[in-house]
Amino acid sequence: MPRYAHYAVRKSPNPALARARLLDYVSAMSLKKIIIHPDPRLKKVCEQVDGISPALRKLATDMLETMYDAPGIGLAAPQVGVLERFFVMDVAGKESAPEPRVLINPRISWVSDEVNVHEEGCLSIPGIYEDVTRPAMVRMQFKDIDGNDQEEEFEDIAATCVQHELDHLDGKLFVDYLSGIKRRMITAKMKKLKKERAREE
Repeated sequence: MPRYAHYAVRKSPNPALARARLLDYVSAMSLKKIIIHPDPRLKKVCEQVDGISPALRKLATDMLETMYDAPGIGLAAPQVGVLERFFVMDVAGKESAPEPRVLINPRISWVSDEVNVHEEGCLSIPGIYEDVTRPAMVRMQFKDIDGNDQEEEFEDIAATCVQHELDHLDGKLFVDYLSGIKRRMITAKMKKLKKERAREE
């Protein structure tokens, strides 16, 4: 069985077929409930991952399925209630073959002086999008799902994504970059949303 299917589909000449095969692959996994802001678990600094266990591999595949189902381009472990330092991502886009990634114990070793402004959203803050300024390029060190040490440079939307997800591991949300007034308004909307969802359950 290919790891997260992306080794098998990345080079496919038919991105639509590749994505369909990936979705077939993850259909046997389990969707996780995404925690909605405000929640104290989203404000915790996560612990280092000690090793690559079967449970971690299973959780990573479940998180990828959850991310695609949402849909989103990134999902950090604390967003599903696991306070460990890893996240999953795929910024390939709908017209490209899927490229799911798992980044474990990530840390940024370099950032560019140039910055980008991207409209960011978050699966833990659904329906809210705001401009956030971040470095345009970053270099990140991390372990992959096989436990190998990696160092990679990310740019554009990928750079925004890895910084956004790393923030989650440090208990920070993209709304923390906004003004206090905006942050309070968004938090109030999320509290209302959580109450509405609770009534529907």
